[in-house]
Amino acid sequence: MQTTRRDVLSFASVGAAGAAGLALGAFSRSTNAAGNGGSTGGKGPGIEGPLLDLRTGKGNQMAYARIQGDTDWGKQKYFWFKGYVNAVQPGKRAVNLVGSQGFGAIRLIQRPDGAIERLCREIILYTDLRSGEVLGEWKNPLTGEVVKPVHVDNDPFNYLIEEYFPAPPSFGGLNREGPPPKRMPFILPWYQHGDWLEMEIHIHLAYPSALQPDQWPRESAGPIAQVSEYFAHHVRVADMQNPQLTTVDYRGTWNRVTPWLPWMLMGQTPGFCLYNCFMGTTSNLDAIFGRPVLDYAEKHYAKYFNAPEKWTGEPSLSSLEHYARTQKPAPVKPVATPDPK
Repeated sequence: MQTTRRDVLSFASVGAAGAAGLALGAFSRSTNAAGNGGSTGGKGPGIEGPLLDLRTGKGNQMAYARIQGDTDWGKQKYFWFKGYVNAVQPGKRAVNLVGSQGFGAIRLIQRPDGAIERLCREIILYTDLRSGEVLGEWKNPLTGEVVKPVHVDNDPFNYLIEEYFPAPPSFGGLNREGPPPKRMPFILPWYQHGDWLEMEIHIHLAYPSALQPDQWPRESAGPIAQVSEYFAHHVRVADMQNPQLTTVDYRGTWNRVTPWLPWMLMGQTPGFCLYNCFMGTTSNLDAIFGRPVLDYAEKHYAKYFNAPEKWTGEPSLSSLEHYARTQKPAPVKPVATPDPK
C-alpha cells in the first residue's frame, strides 16, 4: 500500500471524482498544511477573527461548512466546475480531449455532538469542445476508435465535517490503512492577501484500482490507481468574518491528474489525463452552464438538482468503483495475424 496517513485523509470533494471529480475523492492534509496546530498563512483579520479563528479546528470546521454549504441547516447550495480534459503522452504535446462540466447540490445538517453532515449528489458530464453538447459517443483522437462516454453520477457523496481530520478513506475496502492513534485538528492552510483569503489543498493517492487489468484489459490503466488533485479556493475576508452570513461563496480552480478514463479504452498505453477546470459556488446554475448541459441534466439526472435529505450510511464511492459496479468489460480486439502469403 503506497498511500500513508501523511499523504491522504478522507475528505471527499468535488474533486475527487469523484472528479471528479469531483469527484473525485478524498481531501489530503498536504505537507504545506500546518503541522504545529496553526495556519501557515499570513496573519491578519481574515485568519485570526473576529468571527472565526482559522488557526483552530473549530474555526476551520465552521469556515469549511460555510463555503461548502449553508449553516442555515437544511438549506441547499450548489457548487460547479467547468473546464476540459487533456491527454498527456510521453514525448508528445498535450491534446485537448473533451469538455468537463458538472455540479452538485449540498445540504448541511448538524448532529447533536456538533459534527456536520455534508449531504451531496454530484454529476460530471463530458462535452464536445466546440459545440458544448453533452457527448453520446466520441471518437478518440488517440486511437481513432468511436467509444461511448460514461458520465459520472455520485449519489450520495456524503461525509462529516468535524473539528478533526477523519480517518483515511476505504475506497470500497481497497485501502486497509487504519485510523491514526491520535486525531489531528482540522486546520487548513489559509493565506491572506489583502482582501482575500486563499486556501489550496493537494491530494496524492496511489491505491489498488477497482479495474484490474486481468478483468478489464481495455479499461484498466494498471493495477494501481495513481491520482492527484489540486483545489484552490478564493474567499473574501469580509464574507468569511461576517456573522450575518450563513454561507460564503468561493471561486477557484480544480486540477486532476488521473489515469486514462476507462471508457476511452486506452488500456495501459503510456500517458494520463489532466483536468483543468474553474470551480465555485452559485445560487443559479443558469448563470454558469449553457442550455445543452442543463437540458441534458434535467432529462437524465433530474434528482441531482436536489441534495439528499438525510444521512443514510451508504458508501461514497469513486468513479472507478462505480464503473466497476455498473459497466461490463469491453470485448478485446482480435490480434491481426499476418497473411502467410
